[in-house]
Amino acid sequence: MSLFITSLNSGSNGNCYYIGNQEEAILVDVGISCRETEKRMQRLGLSMKTVKAIFVSHEHSDHITGIPVLSRKYQLPVYITAGTLHQGGLELAAERVHSFSAHVPVQIGALQVTAFPKLHDAADPHSFIVRNQEVTIGIFTDIGQPCAQLTAYFKMCHAAFLEANYDENMLLNGRYPWMLKNRIRGGRGHLSNAQALSLFCEHKPPFMSHLLLAHLSKDNNDPSLVEQLFRPHARGTEIVVASRYAATALYYITAAPGTSKEGQRKQLSLF
Repeated sequence: MSLFITSLNSGSNGNCYYIGNQEEAILVDVGISCRETEKRMQRLGLSMKTVKAIFVSHEHSDHITGIPVLSRKYQLPVYITAGTLHQGGLELAAERVHSFSAHVPVQIGALQVTAFPKLHDAADPHSFIVRNQEVTIGIFTDIGQPCAQLTAYFKMCHAAFLEANYDENMLLNGRYPWMLKNRIRGGRGHLSNAQALSLFCEHKPPFMSHLLLAHLSKDNNDPSLVEQLFRPHARGTEIVVASRYAATALYYITAAPGTSKEGQRKQLSLF
């Protein structure tokens, strides 16, 4: 089996990640507008008809802004914890609100979505992995520091969205006030480039084909810097820096090693 993945947007101006097979898909967070979500999916040849659910990582506005309209327009269930729903103040139809529990898989068609807690300054924040039989995708952003759970799930992934939010020197020498700098690097904020690279180098499974580096800071990071930092350590993994201004390409993830570009084109034509 296989999964298609893309970052529709990634950054403090909005986050939205698509993971799906040929019949069903989910969105993790919708921090961009309904219209922008539709436009970016359409450009990639994706249909909203395949989207069966939205999963919410936490209540910060760059992760939830587009959820009410998108859920209402397409009658999509929203999987969200009670704490996140309360703190986010989302206006959702009661029948479309569904809870989830850490480490308990939720089945969405052939997709199995499992949440686990993460260290972030939010009410009840979670990361996710999405499985389609033997293929596993991780969505790991807005994390103050790596923990044992993150490491364990990262080792399972054939592809992952991994936060690389800031360069330590850029943050320390930048214009942010010290209170905000300390919040970002204080263990419940965001992962630095160095923390993300350490996780990747020490725990990357040999079958990981793609790493999408996500949630880069506009002021405290630089896409070219991140790419130059990670690429020498790729060891066969394709490194992609997700943009805060546009969707990435649509990537075809399979458990079979060495899938050709031609094979990818044939699979994408099925959409």
